[in-house]
Amino acid sequence: MSEINKYSKHVTQNDERPGAQSMLHAAGLSDADLQKAQVGIVSCGWEGNPCNMHLNGLAKEIKQSVAKSNMIGLVYHTSGVSDAISMGTSGMRFSLPSRDIIADSVEMVTSAQWYDGTIAVVGCDKNMPGALMGINRVNRPGIILYGGTIKSGCHNDKKLDITSAFEAVGQKMSGQITPEEFKNIVRNACPGPGACGGMYTANTMASAIEALGMSMPFNSSFPAVSEQKTNETRTIGAAIRILLEKDIRPKDIQTRAAFENALRLIIVLGGSTNAVIHMIALAKSVGVPLTMNDFQEASNKTPLLSDLKPSGQFVMEELNDVGGVPGVMKMMLKEGLLHGDCMTVTGKTLAENLADVSDLEQGQKVVMPLDEPLKKEGHLQILYGNLASEGAVAKITGKEGEVFEGRANIFDSEDDANAAILAGKVAEGDVVVIRFCGPKGGPGMPEMLKPTASIMGMGLGKKVALITDGRFSGATHGFVVGHITPEAQTGGAIALIQNGDTIKIDGVNNRLEVQLSDAELQERRNNWIAPKINANHGLLLKYAHFVSTASEGCVTDTLDPQL
Repeated sequence: MSEINKYSKHVTQNDERPGAQSMLHAAGLSDADLQKAQVGIVSCGWEGNPCNMHLNGLAKEIKQSVAKSNMIGLVYHTSGVSDAISMGTSGMRFSLPSRDIIADSVEMVTSAQWYDGTIAVVGCDKNMPGALMGINRVNRPGIILYGGTIKSGCHNDKKLDITSAFEAVGQKMSGQITPEEFKNIVRNACPGPGACGGMYTANTMASAIEALGMSMPFNSSFPAVSEQKTNETRTIGAAIRILLEKDIRPKDIQTRAAFENALRLIIVLGGSTNAVIHMIALAKSVGVPLTMNDFQEASNKTPLLSDLKPSGQFVMEELNDVGGVPGVMKMMLKEGLLHGDCMTVTGKTLAENLADVSDLEQGQKVVMPLDEPLKKEGHLQILYGNLASEGAVAKITGKEGEVFEGRANIFDSEDDANAAILAGKVAEGDVVVIRFCGPKGGPGMPEMLKPTASIMGMGLGKKVALITDGRFSGATHGFVVGHITPEAQTGGAIALIQNGDTIKIDGVNNRLEVQLSDAELQERRNNWIAPKINANHGLLLKYAHFVSTASEGCVTDTLDPQL
């Protein structure tokens, strides 16, 4: 049994640090309290975003749970960005950088304050990988608690979510709905607290982190506004104490096998393309080798089984009703798709956690059985070719086809593309190209839900493809390819193509090609001049200089050999 205050005792039990003890007494701690382990409870709560608006309340419940386990819980906060609010604006450039700022802040506070462990209360999608990256860097016991999914909205007996609001723009512009119907959809799409309801990035990452073993069973499934989620907070104190007593650390849990479990669950659930950069970044933070090609291998061996939004019809609360993520993982374990011997934050293995979990409900339609897949291979496909020599990520469910060939319709910013789409300047057969939106070119690699949703809303989902060196929201669907590497800002081939060039996206053979000879591409490269970085001060300028490529996870803490 490990002493559970092995870190905090450096400031609470050392007579050479009376100032530290005086400060802690001022914060309300008694002499007896200074003998106890200290657990940092980092809340990503803030009022301006439904994904996060309830997290501070959950953090208070967790603090009480920690106290009942005879430890001290100390709440602090970190920053956040609402992707849905910033979507389609220059504010979206700050979304991905927020992941690394969150990681930095968790690492900073845990290290500076000598906390023995960390509980992170997270909501929107960058919170989760960001908080876990920070926990991993310090490698002290930690648990992720996800704030949970939002309930579905409703209008005219039709189920709504955030994608409904974005797609309504195209529907209004094309005359499919009236302005009043548009307003009603916007008003009713998001009814209260919780992260976006489909298998978008937040629910994808929550599910993946549960499969990694870094959150409690059912953590990713319980809705935000539910007694289940409130009850979960009351179990966290006892759970973190077990981790401290057994000295089970993040690197003990997040092994190569655990990452394979997470990747396979992402595929089965139809998860977001953003999982690629986040899982690579998480793996780097614990020293586990993981590349884009591991996603392709997982897709080759794992079917798409879940009929979840954005490509399907169900949302996370409905998955919870039929057995939740543990029900899915129990099925996968029985079918040999998971490593059951991986350790988790319960102090038990994944197989031990799943032993008493009920099977998915008989007759449910949310998750198909293995012998009746929605797609025999995974939906996340890694493409290579002369447009993506270092890789690109496609989300191909098959509903919009698997191969698309068309003429390039090129835009050097998302704003220009959005204006053109809504003005009817994107036509059937176009491959919309949005470039200079990569991690350096954005800077910040913004998501592209607005143009993809407009395309879907206008009825062009099967008639138009879209490729970019930026990212897509987890809510995006359609024939789309993102994360193109090398990006335009660094002279990737996406910077060299011209309007009218023929582009072929081949999701069967995993190729992304422009129909140009090597000689023609080289001639264009010889005449190409790199544009100035689209930032002249502050966070985005720093990010552009330090961030790695999308194929390497967009991390900012990789040592430069020249430094």
